[in-house]
Parts: sequence; structure tokens; C-alpha cells
Amino acid sequence: MRLAHKAMAVTLFCLSSAAIASPAICHKAEKQDIENLFERWNKSLQTGDAHKVAANYLSDSVLLPTVSNKVRLTEAERVDYFEHFLEKKPQGKIDSRTIHIDCNTAMDNGTYTFTFADKTQVSARYSFTYRWDGNEWLISSHHSSAMPEKV
Repeated sequence: MRLAHKAMAVTLFCLSSAAIASPAICHKAEKQDIENLFERWNKSLQTGDAHKVAANYLSDSVLLPTVSNKVRLTEAERVDYFEHFLEKKPQGKIDSRTIHIDCNTAMDNGTYTFTFADKTQVSARYSFTYRWDGNEWLISSHHSSAMPEKV
């Protein structure tokens, strides 16, 4: 009887260890899926609604914006930033990019140019990090900085 209990304990330990060691469900995107996330974000800019832009971000995401020195950590702070940014009626265009995709995360890094309603432009470096939240891909961090040199 004692041997049977040990065998049962070993079996249960192995089963529970296998469950712990097994990876979480992995949602891996294709490159085009990640490219489309920028297009979704850019289209939300076109609405002029800061709340629609902010809806692209996870609740705990970090925004390091192009034309502000303040780091935006909350939805209210991101909405505040976009309310002012959207006054210029920006239209973004990717100039160059590199995409890396992993399980439940993706990174899109490169350069983009914003053209504003008054026809002025700003070129910037960007990094979007995305995370699968179980339903959709959302921005977990976004860093954008104007190019330091004029070409």
C-alpha cells in the first residue's frame, strides 16, 4: 500500500510540474498584422477624438510622446496629450520600420513623418511595443522622438 501511495504522489507531482512548465497560450501575429496596428492608430488620429486614440493603448502603457517632455502613464494623461496633438490634425506615414514578433508581444521600430494641416512636417524615430491582451493587440509602450538632425 505504501508503494502505491508513493507512485501516486510521484505521478501527481509530474502532472502538476508539467502543467506549471507548460507555456501560456501563445498568440503570435504575422508581420502584416503588426503593420496594420500602426494604420489603426493613425486612423484613430484622423477621428480627432483623443479617447479613440487612447483606446489603442493598454491601461498600464507608457507613452513617451514626440512633442511633450512629460511621460504619460495613465489614460487621462494620454488623452490630455492627444487632445493637444490632434489640434494640429496630424497624418502619420511610416518611412522605415523593423518588426519583431514573439509570443503575445511585438515591436515595431523605425522612423515616421507627421504632416499637419498647415503643411508643416516633423520626422521622428518611433518604437511601438504591442501586447496581446487576450482579445486584441494593444500598445504597451510608445516612444517617439523628433529627429535631432535636420536633413
